[in-house]
Amino acid sequence: MAIQRMDNVLIVVEDLDAVLSFFVELGMELEGRRPLEGRWVDRVVGIDGCREDIAVLRTPDGHGKIELAKFHTPKAISPEPRDAPVNTLGLRRVMFAVDDIDATVARLRASHGAELVGEVVRYEDVYLLCYLRGPEGIVVGLAEELG
Repeated sequence: MAIQRMDNVLIVVEDLDAVLSFFVELGMELEGRRPLEGRWVDRVVGIDGCREDIAVLRTPDGHGKIELAKFHTPKAISPEPRDAPVNTLGLRRVMFAVDDIDATVARLRASHGAELVGEVVRYEDVYLLCYLRGPEGIVVGLAEELG
């Protein structure tokens, strides 16, 4: 038996609206948004009394998804340091292919205060690449295929 696909990546956030807006500006499409609570949620996540709001976004090709979750009860726990560097253990970034990396960086900087982690660099004659830190310290990678 093998996996069929990767369904989504979960990102726990404090400001669901701000992070949702960031990913929509990036080009993701909102698939749905709703509250979640009840015994079935408690059993799945292993936390009694869990109450959260979620939003699911998908990439324009329909293959990749991100689930954003804001926990109301219990409150989310903040990692230390808040803006951990990319070599910190655990999930550090999500990478997206874009058609114009410079325009995407400029748009996200202007509309959401996103900041480059390093700089936009050329990898051989294949890609332009960068890491961008968005709301709540979320790091996204951007890759523009060359040629």
